[in-house]
Amino acid sequence: MKITEQEVKYVADLANLQLSAEETARMAHDLDGILSHIDKLNELDVTGVEPMAQVLYDSGETDTLREDVIEPSLDNQAALANAPLSGAGQFKVPKIIER
Repeated sequence: MKITEQEVKYVADLANLQLSAEETARMAHDLDGILSHIDKLNELDVTGVEPMAQVLYDSGETDTLREDVIEPSLDNQAALANAPLSGAGQFKVPKIIER
């Protein structure tokens, strides 16, 4: 699969990244290499291979997850105690989207 520089620019724009022409070319090359490797992996015959354990599998006694216990949460004042800037009971953050 060939990734074009136009596709790299599109994805960079979605991520709000500004890439130079050199970076765009390098990313197109790197992403193309990654997708080529995935294409090779997709060629493997995996019939009869059992799926690996997933996060939400039924593990019984071998659970390593903690019990889901309800605990009291922080009140608003305690949650905002270490905030660099707060006001009106909320965290205040600088504007980062300029489009």
